[in-house]
Amino acid sequence: MKRFKNILYVNDSADDQEWGIARAVSLAESNQATLTVAAIVPTQVVAQGTKSPPGKSIPADLKAAATADSYEGLENLLQSYRQRQEIRLEVLVGSTYLETIRAVLRDAYDLVIKPAENPSWLDRIFGNNDMQLLRQCPCPVLIMKPHEETSYKTILAAVDFNPLNPLGSYLDLNRQILELSSLLALSSFAKLHFAHAWEAVAETTLASREITSSKRINEYVEKIRMRHKTGLNMLADKLGRWIGVDNYNYLSPRLHLPKGASKKMIPQLAEQLQADLVVMGTFARTGISGLFIGNTVEDILDQLSCSVLAVKPPGFRSSVKLE
Repeated sequence: MKRFKNILYVNDSADDQEWGIARAVSLAESNQATLTVAAIVPTQVVAQGTKSPPGKSIPADLKAAATADSYEGLENLLQSYRQRQEIRLEVLVGSTYLETIRAVLRDAYDLVIKPAENPSWLDRIFGNNDMQLLRQCPCPVLIMKPHEETSYKTILAAVDFNPLNPLGSYLDLNRQILELSSLLALSSFAKLHFAHAWEAVAETTLASREITSSKRINEYVEKIRMRHKTGLNMLADKLGRWIGVDNYNYLSPRLHLPKGASKKMIPQLAEQLQADLVVMGTFARTGISGLFIGNTVEDILDQLSCSVLAVKPPGFRSSVKLE
C-alpha cells in the first residue's frame, strides 16, 4: 500500500500549534516519512516599519532577521518531538499558499498538512489560503479542523464514477482516495466508510407525466440505484486487491449510497457519521478566474465542519510556478 514519504507541515504562528505538530509527527511516524515543518512569514509582516512602497523588494537584513525569529520559534515548538522524529525546519517569506506550493514543486512533498484558518466571519472552517491550496497544490492536502485529536475515529471517503463504466476514467483518482483513506484508518484504528451519492435524473420528468405509473417510476429508480451499487461494490472489490485482503477484511468498510446531489448528501452523511475526516477528490478546470475546484466540491467544503484530505486527479498541473 502506498505510504507518504515526504510530508510538509505548514505552521500558522497566529494560533497555538502544538495539536497540529502532534498530528504531523504522528502521521510521519506511522508512515515512516520525512517531516519538514515550515513557517511562512507574510511579506507585509516583514515589511512593517519600512518605508518601501508596496511591491518593492524587502532589504535582505530585514528578511534575515524575521527568518531568524521564526526559526527560533519553530525550534522551541518542536523541542519535545526531537527525540521521537527527525524534523527539518524551513522559514519562507511570502504568501502562505504560494510559498507552500512552490515548496512542494521544489522538494517533491507528497502530503501538505495545514491547520484550517477558521475565519471567524464565516460558518465554514476553511479560509482563503486553505481554498487556494485545495485548488492549486499538486499533492494531497490535509486541512485540519482546529484542535483535532491526534488520531481519527471515523473516516469518510467520497468517490464518484460513471455507473455505466465504474472502472473508467475516474479509477486512478478513486484509487488514491480509497487507498489513502484506508492507510489513515489503519494507522488510526478508525472506522472507515465509503460513500457515493447518486441521482435518478429522469425521475422528476417521469413523475410529471400522468401516463407514467408509480410502479414504472419505482422500477426505473431501482434500476439506477442498482447500477450505482454495483459500481461501488466493484471499487470496494478493487480496493481489496490494492491493499490486500487481510487489510480490507480488518477495516471492513461500510458502503453508503445516499440518494441525492453530492453537495448535499456528503456533508449530511459526514455529520450523521460524526466523521472527523473526509477524503475526497478535486476536479480542476480552467475558467475566467483561472484554475479552481469544481463547484460541487467547493459546495461540499463550505458545509463541512471536520478535517479534509483533498486529492488531485492524475496529470494535474498547478498554475503556480517556481520563481
